[in-house]
Amino acid sequence: MGMKYTGSLYNQGLPYVAMVLMRFGSAGMPIVAKYALNKGLSQHVLVVYRFAIATLVLAPFAIVFDRKVRPKMTLSVFVQIVLLSLLEPAIDQNLYYTGMKYTTPTVATALCNVLPAYVFLLAWICRLEKIDVRKVQCQVEILGTIGTVGGAVIMTMFNGPMLPLPWTKINNHLQSTKINEDPLKGAIMILVGCVCWACFVILQAITLKSYPAELSLTTLICFMGTIEGAIVALVMERGNAAAWAIHWDSKLLAVVYSGIMCSGVAYYIGAMVIQAKGPVFYASFNPLTMIIVAIMSSFIFSEIMYLGRVIGAMVIVVGLYLVLWGKSKDEKVSSDSDNTTKEQQIPISGESEMATTNETISNQDFVALDLNKVSKNSPQ
Repeated sequence: MGMKYTGSLYNQGLPYVAMVLMRFGSAGMPIVAKYALNKGLSQHVLVVYRFAIATLVLAPFAIVFDRKVRPKMTLSVFVQIVLLSLLEPAIDQNLYYTGMKYTTPTVATALCNVLPAYVFLLAWICRLEKIDVRKVQCQVEILGTIGTVGGAVIMTMFNGPMLPLPWTKINNHLQSTKINEDPLKGAIMILVGCVCWACFVILQAITLKSYPAELSLTTLICFMGTIEGAIVALVMERGNAAAWAIHWDSKLLAVVYSGIMCSGVAYYIGAMVIQAKGPVFYASFNPLTMIIVAIMSSFIFSEIMYLGRVIGAMVIVVGLYLVLWGKSKDEKVSSDSDNTTKEQQIPISGESEMATTNETISNQDFVALDLNKVSKNSPQ
């Protein structure tokens, strides 16, 4: 019993640990990418190299580990993969990096926290999430989603007084260059990209049902994203061959880091978590990235912290906790319901109806009849 209980705790806690670690890895991307973009790296070329590296890293693992579980490729699945790579690698990533050029890493990360609200709404529309506003856990999930978005708005729009942290100094404060910055234009691009990101999360959850091979699916998405991203880059950077040049500098670091950590590892972990916990659970952890980015920027770049950002971060943490609490209650109710259904299975004996309780019924004469399956398969 002890071993089973320990294993159960491990399986239950693994998605939480995986998402937290993934968010720590993703938090370094805005800082590295912004620095490289300021050094002249093309955002469109960054997208192509990012997913090319992710494909090369993931492909060997997908070939080895998914060889027994990889289902047959169908036209329907292929079309979904093409659409997935168009939504996230081609459209969202190009909009995100372009928007980041007009804003700062902290603002870009903060705006991405509308993702849980988008995913929650789309999951409800696609009936991937059952929402009953009469239930307390559903009310808490809605409140938590509003809280995460509200915290992001506070963190973005309200600065408040500066916090005199001992490791930050105004005179050596390293900020992004203000050249060509347009916060409103950048915000619009990032928010539109988040719509594509939310659609990607929902479609990925649907695709995994017919193609339940996370590594192979992630590799194919990255591969198709490389092709589609290359088409976009060739159009946007036509006549500028120098944009494709990469040297041993921050540009190469941005490409390798984003390809391995943010495309390869993050997409694979995301696929597993979505399949195990659902798209809303996956999206609920996105606000953690903003908090980590703010802390890292404060230490690494001596970025000045403001009271408004701290308050917004606290609101996000509370909202995230509420969403996760509601999800855990939903899972518990669903588990209890499944156990009740199993207990309602009706035994049908092949012997006479007049058999007494003292008779021994063989396993061959016993059939388990699931009431739910009968009700679902019966004609209307």
